Amino acid sequence: MVGVFVGSFDPYTIGHDNILRRALPLFDKIVIGVGVNVNKQCMLSAEERVSAIAEIYADEPKVKVRQYTDLTCDFAHREGASYIIKGIRSVKDFEYEREQADILRQITGVDTMLFFSEPHLQSVSSSAVRELKRFGKDITAYLPKKQQ
Repeated sequence: MVGVFVGSFDPYTIGHDNILRRALPLFDKIVIGVGVNVNKQCMLSAEERVSAIAEIYADEPKVKVRQYTDLTCDFAHREGASYIIKGIRSVKDFEYEREQADILRQITGVDTMLFFSEPHLQSVSSSAVRELKRFGKDITAYLPKKQQ
């Protein structure tokens, strides 16, 4: 069974890593899809994000990292995914992801598997980490070890 874990991952945080590692035992393969949104200003290029994430999982044969520029449903279909993996930190995240999951299931038949954040990681978000970095703060505590 194949799952896709999708996001902009700018940057890929310890929260993302926690979700991926909890999902890993459930799948034969997980493809981390680094989405490219031309309307979003990113701290890192898509190539840098793919490279950094691939390095984290270099020793994990079940994980692949790919960039995509189309719809998540098309990416999931292309990768042969049975599930889209998403993390939830709050009620706000839940409502957004529920809507997305409903639409994706209608379009492709691919279901979404939601993982709730560990309580100590609920405040970790890529946007907060980007903001800290922008103001010169040390962000290493929020990044997986190989990404530091």
